[in-house]
Parts: sequence; C-alpha cells; structure tokens
Amino acid sequence: MELKINNKNKTFDCTSLTVQELIDAELPTKQNGIAIAVNEMVVPKNQWEHYFLSPTDTILIITATQGG
Repeated sequence: MELKINNKNKTFDCTSLTVQELIDAELPTKQNGIAIAVNEMVVPKNQWEHYFLSPTDTILIITATQGG
C-alpha cells in the first residue's frame, strides 16, 4: 500500500492499515500530542483503531511541540 504522508510517498507491505497501525509504525515512541488528518478531515483519536486507510489517501501527521 502506498500512502502520501506529510507530502512524502511511503510504501507499506500490507493491504490494509488503520490510522493507529500507521502511528505505531511511524511514531512508535510518541503516542500523545498527535493530530491526524486524512484527506483534509481530522480523525478523532478514539477512531484511530477503526479507521482504515485507502491507498489513495493523503495523511497529515501533526505533533505538538513545547516551547515558548
């Protein structure tokens, strides 16, 4: 499956992938402070385990940072 993540194409060796599985693969140590948009629509965190991605999806991953 090929997905566009933060404007970069990335290939995964699977036919189905949930948002949670994507986050586990891309950011295994950072699970808090993340927002996900699929095709410009925010996916609430409580739906990540059940939201399946399609090969044509465009995903934006935003991580919160600290600073002042």
